[in-house]
Parts: sequence; C-alpha cells; structure tokens
Amino acid sequence: MFTHPQFDPVAIHLGPFGIHWYGLMYLLAFVCFIWLGRMRLKARGQHPLPGPLPQAGEGVKPWDEKFLDDLLFYGVLGVVLGGRLGEVLFYNPGYYFSHPFKILAVWEGGMSFHGGFLGVLIAMALFARGRKIQWLALMDFIAPLVPPGLGFGRIGNFINGELWGRPTDGSWGMVFPQVDSLPRHASQLYEFALEGVLLFALLWWYSSKPRPVGAVSGLFLIGYGSFRFLAEFARTADDGIFGLMTFGVSMGQWLSLPMVLIGIWMMRRSLRSA
Repeated sequence: MFTHPQFDPVAIHLGPFGIHWYGLMYLLAFVCFIWLGRMRLKARGQHPLPGPLPQAGEGVKPWDEKFLDDLLFYGVLGVVLGGRLGEVLFYNPGYYFSHPFKILAVWEGGMSFHGGFLGVLIAMALFARGRKIQWLALMDFIAPLVPPGLGFGRIGNFINGELWGRPTDGSWGMVFPQVDSLPRHASQLYEFALEGVLLFALLWWYSSKPRPVGAVSGLFLIGYGSFRFLAEFARTADDGIFGLMTFGVSMGQWLSLPMVLIGIWMMRRSLRSA
C-alpha cells in the first residue's frame, strides 16, 4: 500500500504569485504537440494531407512551422475554452454557477476532456476552413499528437491529488489523505498509461503509413473511448453532481460510448471508400 505524496500544487513560488504544476503540464503538452508535429511534417513532406494545396499566400510554405504554430493557437483555444465549459456544464454546474469566479480558476484543475474535445473539433473546423484544408484529413494529422498531452494532464491530476480512484483491496492501492484512510486505485496513473502512453503508441504506429481519410481519427475515437470507459471502473463514483447514472455507468462512460460507436462507423466507412 502506498500513500499519495501530497505535492504542493504550486511548482514554483514567486512571491505572491506561483506557477502551478497543472499549468506546467499544459505547457509540456503544447511543447510536445509542436515537437511531434514537426516530426510528422518532416516524415511526410511539405504536403502531408490529401487534396490540393491550400492557398497559403505568395512565398509562404503551406506546411511550415508557422502552420503548426497557428494550428496550436487554435487548438489551445479549443482545449481551454471547451475543456472548462465542459467541466462546468457536464459535471458540476450547480457549484460553478454559485461561484462564477471559480470558472476562471483553471490553474486549480477541473478540465473536461469531452468538452475540450468538442472545443478542438470546432476550432479545427475554423482553422481548416481558413486554410482551405479538408477538415477530416486535418484531424487525422493531429490525432497522434494528442495522447501525450492527455498523459501530461493525468499527471497533473495525480500531482493535484484529484480524480482519485475507488477503494481497492489490492496491494497497489494508494491512500489519498485528503479523502480518507482507505487504499484506492491511483486511477490518474491508469489513465496516464492507457490514454497517454498506449493510445499514443497505437496511433503513431497506425499513422506511420498512408491511411484512408478518417481512419486515423476513427481509431482515436475508438481507442480513447474504450480506454476511458475501462478506466472509469477504477475512478471514484463521485462524478460531479451525477455520481453513477443509468445501469451503474458514470457520466464519463456515457460520454465515451458515442465516441467508440462513431469511431467504428468512421473506420468502416473510410476503409470501404478506400
């Protein structure tokens, strides 16, 4: 049995201000996105997406580092705005509507993946439209770049001591003193391994060869939805204000099921079209 280290959520103290671990995890996620994106551009050349080259302007390469910088800017907006709104609306609307200033306290944690995912979809649609890029092909390009950021986010959850797991009798159980004295699943680390490491390896391998448009995105939906659905069995049942819902399934699991179904449909459709 282990005990949670009870990390200070502030990584660096600067007088009355501080840099939180959670913010550093987001910074690492964005740096990793750029690094992996450059690797994919280098491996696939200056035209990594199918279809005609977008109108990037005279003397400007359509798939240069500026392309990644702009892509990251849109992605950050989608992640932060969508993730926070998802946390507020999907999981704990009563609390945040009673404490509206807490909605802005992103550094304290509390970001919904499903909300962030919807935010990214919208942001990438706007980006693709502006660049005259096929939206689904763009999503195929960025899908393998996303899991490391998810992994860093789970590490941030673990450092903050949030999203702890359900009680367990296993010798690997961890006591979270801020909760109680019961050994619990370190579900944040489970999700780091599944959503961060395993999903990244799967997508990076699958996307290393040319695939039909939509296949990589479909695999992302299947992989994340399945891994999240499984990991939720180890997470605490206190899922915001909802707890366990119909059939003993959590909000996170209900939100993940459509991802798996849509992913299966997308892969079948793309492979048949190919």
